[in-house]
Amino acid sequence: MVRGSAERTMRVVLSQIRALVVRVAAVTLPNRCALCGNLSHTVICGACDAAYWNEARLRCEVCAVPLGVGHARPPRGGRPGAGRAAAYLCDACRTAPPPFDATLALADYRPPLDGLARGLKFHARLALGGEFAARLARLVDDTRGAGGFDLVAPVPLSHRRLVARGYNQAWAIARPLARRLGVPADAALLARVADTAPQSRLDRHARRDNVMAAFAVAGGVAGRHIALVDDVMTSGATLAAAAHALKAAGAARVTNLVALRTARD
Repeated sequence: MVRGSAERTMRVVLSQIRALVVRVAAVTLPNRCALCGNLSHTVICGACDAAYWNEARLRCEVCAVPLGVGHARPPRGGRPGAGRAAAYLCDACRTAPPPFDATLALADYRPPLDGLARGLKFHARLALGGEFAARLARLVDDTRGAGGFDLVAPVPLSHRRLVARGYNQAWAIARPLARRLGVPADAALLARVADTAPQSRLDRHARRDNVMAAFAVAGGVAGRHIALVDDVMTSGATLAAAAHALKAAGAARVTNLVALRTARD
């Protein structure tokens, strides 16, 4: 009996030592930068961070599409030059506002950053979800008027696609992001009730029709501000459909938090 107890204790101790070694190695041993492949103690090395993540962009405050010179419009009820880079609307959001209220995006969907999104989505490079989450949390903190979320939720996958892939890339961002923001996260707040065709195969109008009734709300959202998380925003049709379902269920406000945004709808 004493010998069996001692063996169990030894196994527990060895397990704790192995876990400690793994944690120490993760901190002290260099990895490879997800962009350039050079040795790095961080997911993205300092050189790539400086080269690709710091481009100043004037974006529509509602859909985050990049605005070119001459295409920016003052915010509703605001005035030009009000002092915040996102205080402008694109023509589409001025004339036909989408169901969501605001969008924050880290950067454009373009090389080499698009490779990060593909690595997370198709190759299970889940550490990139934490990287996107950390950067989104800093963006929320740096953006005046952002934050104040009651709940963080990912855009869900269909059951078939979730089973085939084994994970939801939006949840890989949303979960660590919620921890950093100090806000509850709910992976099941939205359910995908229609198994739609992949959006990447469709044009803009077909994207909208494809997801029009794709989502149902499975939790209480009445009067709440929902942060809706996804990896890439292209036409905005998927996020608009999800936001429509949330607003129909009583959500007071929906803000999209996306890693990358395509330059055009």
